[in-house]
This record gives sequence, structure tokens and C-alpha cells, in this order.
Amino acid sequence: PITFGDYMRGGFDQLYEEIVDKDKLVGALETYLEGYNLNPSAKEMKLIFFNDAVEHLSRISRIIKQPRGNALLVGVGGCGKRSLTRLACHMADYVCFEIELSKHYGKAEFREDLKKLFTMAGLQGQHVVFLVSDTHIVDEAFLEDINSILNSGEVPNLFEPDEHEKIISAMQPIAKSAGIAEQRDLIYNYFMRKVQDNLHIVLCMSPIGDNFRKRCRMFPSLVNCCTLNWVNEWPSDALLAVSSKFLNNVDLSTYAIKQ
Repeated sequence: PITFGDYMRGGFDQLYEEIVDKDKLVGALETYLEGYNLNPSAKEMKLIFFNDAVEHLSRISRIIKQPRGNALLVGVGGCGKRSLTRLACHMADYVCFEIELSKHYGKAEFREDLKKLFTMAGLQGQHVVFLVSDTHIVDEAFLEDINSILNSGEVPNLFEPDEHEKIISAMQPIAKSAGIAEQRDLIYNYFMRKVQDNLHIVLCMSPIGDNFRKRCRMFPSLVNCCTLNWVNEWPSDALLAVSSKFLNNVDLSTYAIKQ
């Protein structure tokens, strides 16, 4: 398969190009994976870069690097959607933010997480990927807010008046350096533009059951404002590559193991 990407050279010398040497491609991805696993705050991942995995990883990487790029990854649970997204974020040097569910996690806690994301993307200027799976959706109100972000870039009444004032005060020198007039509305609009530019949403959903169809119908921006990537079942060569990798150092010559 033909593969394009801008992650082969690393550093600031990035060029979106066709990647012809597949062995070199896999070697580069394994290097990225080793770097990801060295992060003490990241959960270690063991990935095998067969053809389909490389294709999906390249697509996710391309989507989140596009201006205001958002993705909807559709596939059954356990097919690697979230793992590939985490690695794509590491390759792009983006922050990958996920919900930490707890017994009492609800709409108020979700709104607080959104405030953190808006602060990181708008005030700090960080590229952030908000990774959300259908298991995180314990309240449909979460999707209502995500739908608003995808559609208009903001969530109505997210910030309290005092929080709104703090944002304007903190953004004032940043907006001034960008040539924005010192008017409250213009400064806040500049903050929201930075949020839209730096915040990327990646939704991971399973097509099994009625929830996916209902949610797409109730929240149309999930489809209209996202690039859809359908993750099908892994083919037989992918399963063979995984088994070969993990059994590579196992001695299968004894009769007991064969049995």
C-alpha cells in the first residue's frame, strides 16, 4: 500500500512525502514507540507495525496535524484505536488528554476537564488531543458539549464570570503581541481561535449495537466535523505478524509445547 507521512525525518525538518522504504518506516515507528514507553507517566504499549496498523497510524497522524483536524475512529473494542492515537500524539509532540473516570465522575467534572483543555490550548498554546472513547461517555451530556466544540469551537456557559475575567487578563499581553486591539471581546475571540486551532478531538467508537447510530443522529457534528476512519477487523497477515513477533524467542521444538 502507498503510505505518506511527515514523521520520517524527525525534528523540525519535516516533509510530507511518500514513504517507499517499508523497513525504514517500521524502524522509525519502533523508535517512536521506544521513546513513548520511556515516558514514566505513560502506560507501556507493545505494538506490532503490520501494514494495516501503519496505515491507520499514518491517517491519524495526518488528521490531527491538519488545521482544526478532528477524527472519528470507528471499530470494535480492542482493535488499537486508542493506542495508535496515543502514539500519533507522541510522534507529533502533542499532549494526549484522556478522561480519568471515577465513581463520582459526572457533568461537573467533565466541564472542569474541558476548562483544563481550553486553558492548555488557548492560554498556553499547546497542541492538545482530547481522546474520548465510548466507554468514557457515562452521560450523554458529554457528547452534547463535544458536539458544540466540534461545531462552533466553544461550549456555552463553560466559564463563570470571574473565570472569564481571568482569561481576558491572562490573554491580554498575548493578544497584544499578536496585534489584537485591547478590547475585551476581541481578546476573548482571539483566545477561542487559539483553542480551535490547538485543540483536536479524537473519538473512538464501536459500531456494535444501537448507541453509535443514535449518537450520530442526535449529534451530527460527530460526523460532519470529523474525518471518519473505519478500523476493520485485522486481516490474517496482521494476526500472523503479531503471533510471529511474540513467539519469535519461544522454542517450539519440544513435543510438550507442540501439543
